Amino acid sequence: MIKKFRYLIEFILLKILFFLFLVLPLGIASKISGKIFRFLGSIFYVNKIAIKNCKIVLPNLDSNKIKLILHQSWENLGSNIIELSRLSEIINEQNKIKIEGLENIKEVLDQKKQAIFFGIHQSNWEICVPLITKLGVNVGAIYRHVNNYYIEKLVYNFRISSLTSQKSFYTPKGAKSAKDIITGLKKEKSIFLLIDQKDSAGEEVKFFGKNVKTQLGFLKIARKHKLPMIGMENKRLNNGSFLIKFKNPIYHNDINISDKKKMHEIHLIIEKWILENPSQWFWQHKRFN
Repeated sequence: MIKKFRYLIEFILLKILFFLFLVLPLGIASKISGKIFRFLGSIFYVNKIAIKNCKIVLPNLDSNKIKLILHQSWENLGSNIIELSRLSEIINEQNKIKIEGLENIKEVLDQKKQAIFFGIHQSNWEICVPLITKLGVNVGAIYRHVNNYYIEKLVYNFRISSLTSQKSFYTPKGAKSAKDIITGLKKEKSIFLLIDQKDSAGEEVKFFGKNVKTQLGFLKIARKHKLPMIGMENKRLNNGSFLIKFKNPIYHNDINISDKKKMHEIHLIIEKWILENPSQWFWQHKRFN
């Protein structure tokens, strides 16, 4: 009963926040929310996790540089929260999202071939799925659900309303997502997932030199169905727009390469994304625990 009451209060406060920011232009609302989170982030317990993670990935940085990166990371997260409530607006605004690497998904677009798209929690990761859908690709997206079921429903509605095709869908990670993704594959849909967070049921794979629990299921799907895996590098630009880069397709057809080895290769790719733009990564997750 206490948990339900707490969830309800959290939901009401978030709704009030979204309502207050709704009257502002998107760019201004995003900046203000970002500055609030930049100011408050250091008082949250998870900031200690972020500091620890940052020291693992960037061991040669002094405390002031780490502090600056985390301030900017909190700012990015604050912007994301407000932008989530206006995701449709971002997707539909002309020139809000710049795209590079369309030649790498030419077969997916022109020949309606399936693919596995992957990204990480960097910049605003919520724009990836509606962008893929807007390009004409029907996709099933796996996400980690929010514990607060009131907020979970709210977030789900924001995501669904941003999709330009009813054939695309979101599915929460777990037994349901496994079933939904298999069904989606049979209906010739592609897949999207974020691959940088801990998966307690996964296998240990090196990530920034540390063995971490990592999901490998999508690699098994890629091998079985001979699907290309296409990375989506995501950057927030200074003018309030975003840059998505579709990377070269990766295949997992060599029987001599294990899932763990291929995953390590992919980890090396996303490590570069993080190192090139550390201030926009989600450091607050227990990735190395």
